[in-house]
Amino acid sequence: MGVCMQHNVLFNYLTTKEHLLLYGYIKVPHWSKQELYQEVKRTLKETGLYSHRHKLAGSLSGGMKRKLSIAIALLGGSRVVILDEPTTGVDPCSRRSIWEIISKNKKGRDQQEDAELPQQLPGASGQIGSDETSMSTDTFTERDGTKLSPGFIPDLSQMQTVTDGLI
Repeated sequence: MGVCMQHNVLFNYLTTKEHLLLYGYIKVPHWSKQELYQEVKRTLKETGLYSHRHKLAGSLSGGMKRKLSIAIALLGGSRVVILDEPTTGVDPCSRRSIWEIISKNKKGRDQQEDAELPQQLPGASGQIGSDETSMSTDTFTERDGTKLSPGFIPDLSQMQTVTDGLI
């Protein structure tokens, strides 16, 4: 499952690439190193963040931070993606770019979008739910049947060896 909160949940001291690698390890721990790096590279290019892959998240503009948050939500082929006001606080140009990214990635996913979409993108379709839809936070079940609680902390001890220059 992918989630993009209304406010950015980013680490100022990590680069965009490092964010995607970190969340990739959490979301798809069964992927090989090569699969993860290919997906991170594809996601960076698809969202327009590839040229910013070595920049710290704290130095990104508001629109770029939102793109990074959305990229994290989309990473790993999440079938369910929940977007809570994904274009809050961004300029009109960035807003259009973000909705184009979301539109390109709708295929094969169940999306939970808030009521922001119809006002921002006239003629848009595909709204599955609204902010009022509730979701249990007791556990999350992955496709392979693994149950994760909100307090799940993965073993990231291998993180340093994986970031060695494939992208």
